[in-house]
Amino acid sequence: MKQANTTRSTHVPVIIVGGGQAGLSASYFLQQENIEHLVLEKNTLMHGWKHERWDSFTLVTPNWQCDLPGHPYTGDDPDGFMNHAEVVEYLNAFAEKVKAPVHEGVTVYSVSCDTKGLYSVVTSEGDYTADQIIVCSGGYHIPVIPRMAERLPEEITQIHSAQYKNAAQLPEGGVLVVGAGQSGAQIAEDLHLEGRKVYLATGDSPRVARFYRGKDVVRWLDDMGYYQMSVDHHPLGKNVRSNTNHYVTGRDGGRDIDLRKFATEGMELYGLMTDYQEGELVFQPDLEEHLDTADATYNNINSRIDQWIEQQGIETDEGPSVYKPVWKPESERTRLNLAESGITSVIWSIGYRPNFSWLDASVFNGQGHPQHQRGVTGQPGLYFLGLPWLHTWGSGRFSGVREDAEYLTAKIIAYKKELDEHCVKNAADAKKLTVSA
Repeated sequence: MKQANTTRSTHVPVIIVGGGQAGLSASYFLQQENIEHLVLEKNTLMHGWKHERWDSFTLVTPNWQCDLPGHPYTGDDPDGFMNHAEVVEYLNAFAEKVKAPVHEGVTVYSVSCDTKGLYSVVTSEGDYTADQIIVCSGGYHIPVIPRMAERLPEEITQIHSAQYKNAAQLPEGGVLVVGAGQSGAQIAEDLHLEGRKVYLATGDSPRVARFYRGKDVVRWLDDMGYYQMSVDHHPLGKNVRSNTNHYVTGRDGGRDIDLRKFATEGMELYGLMTDYQEGELVFQPDLEEHLDTADATYNNINSRIDQWIEQQGIETDEGPSVYKPVWKPESERTRLNLAESGITSVIWSIGYRPNFSWLDASVFNGQGHPQHQRGVTGQPGLYFLGLPWLHTWGSGRFSGVREDAEYLTAKIIAYKKELDEHCVKNAADAKKLTVSA
């Protein structure tokens, strides 16, 4: 960790670390309150959205949920799903509206706080001090690739899901996708639709219907108040923050992702991948359990919608239904010879680890995740914004970050007032001492 240099540091009342939708949302509200601040972005604004998505990427949430500060979706397809180019256009327009005081290409090496509560920020462009810090760098920092990857043959192309763009970037041959969460399932579908032979190592990811009883399931859940539920009132409590996202897609107008259907079309499904031994990939015999659990979640969500419809006396053209499996594994294959399979590439889609090593603050749990109450940490003047389930389901998305940013702005104003009053009191005390002397 780099140390502060000996030259005088530039003081900024509030420093925002990260220039994604969270960082710009914070800047939007700080500007409204005329609070001086600076946004430090390691790459360029909205870097992840622009450079770490695949070509056929679409939002899995409908466009009407896009509600960044002062920038709601105003297009002609509110029930549709923006594709990658449209998302980038939407975010570029947001950045143009906000006009945040941002320094791009600036790496924050360290942030620390002295005994008086003043933050020191060491960066690649020089040193700063600040009274308050908002961390808006997200929670997905280090792509997870297991150590077993080191033992795969050198001729096997290996990438993380963040690097995947399209099927053409991979060599001819079969593709093993490891992980069937939201990204893994969609990437497996993309490769499958491109005619590639896909092997998918599943996990315990849940799934959800795209449409049910005449509406997008997201619309039903919104009507039911699910997206307004805070983490404090969720049945799982703060444990919900570690939940895997449900897999579904907004592609081609939106549809379910049914791994069983893919299996009927030639995709090979396996359980959890655990090892590579003597030329063979090793899997747990839990494929059927994974599929059944995902379907149970799918049916459970639909059942809750049924209950809501009945309670509200809503008339629908479609009645209740239960998903029935279109395919079941005849047996659990736990080993696959890599050479004989024809697999030439592997896409690791098993998530990320957080990396806040640059932040010297006693606010993290054993897994390196920050502990906070709606973004407010136990360390005065230190906040987080844009994390999944920071407060609600939408906190890490375009739908909920606005309310969280506005909430934190109020906290920042209150703390600034406290600091100002403290400074006035100190000045008055110093004046009294001078007079008495």
